Amino acid sequence: MDMYTTVVSFFQDGGPFMYPIAVVLAIGIAIALERYVYLANQTRINRRDFEKILTLLRQRKQRELSGVVQKSKSAMSRIIADGLNRKASSRRRDDIEYAMEEGLLEVLPNIERRTPYLATFANIATLLGLLGTIIGLIAAFTAVANADPAEKATLLSQSISIAMNTTAFGLMAAIPLLLIHSVLQSKTSAIVESLEIAVVKFLNLMEGDNAVPAATGQKPAITAG
Repeated sequence: MDMYTTVVSFFQDGGPFMYPIAVVLAIGIAIALERYVYLANQTRINRRDFEKILTLLRQRKQRELSGVVQKSKSAMSRIIADGLNRKASSRRRDDIEYAMEEGLLEVLPNIERRTPYLATFANIATLLGLLGTIIGLIAAFTAVANADPAEKATLLSQSISIAMNTTAFGLMAAIPLLLIHSVLQSKTSAIVESLEIAVVKFLNLMEGDNAVPAATGQKPAITAG
């Protein structure tokens, strides 16, 4: 109960700027939760689809591969589907690679969406805390100027203590948001790297697949006896 009273008193003594900081923190936490769930789900389904796609590619099962990528909604399947669609009209590696890079560019905004906001909200929380403290100090010095000389020191120390609550709360909101932003950015980079690896593996396996008919179609050379 004492802890709850201390927190409530700390918040109330911080002044009006405590409320916008709390709103920024709440929005940041909501975005962080939504992004974490989305990225964790993307990591899971991309890994699942990559294992299926890689197996089918190595087994040269083009029909089954097309069925898998058409049914799945993952970013991995969408990029592979773009490569398969371009392969149907062009066998050149560059053409297939361009199509898959275009698909990668299309899925990246969904993967990276809203994560940069967390760093922005952390900076806003810090600045709101500093602004609240400065305004509180201005009000404190104004009040001390008209106070009784015997009470000035006590009144000033109390006013400064209250004004610093805003900065403290701003930092308490900013630090977790920055940490969460770093974690989500790392998960985003891992997903992007896995997609890029999938593109390279697909192109290499397709290139090997295209080389098979050319090799088997050659007639054996007739050597002179």
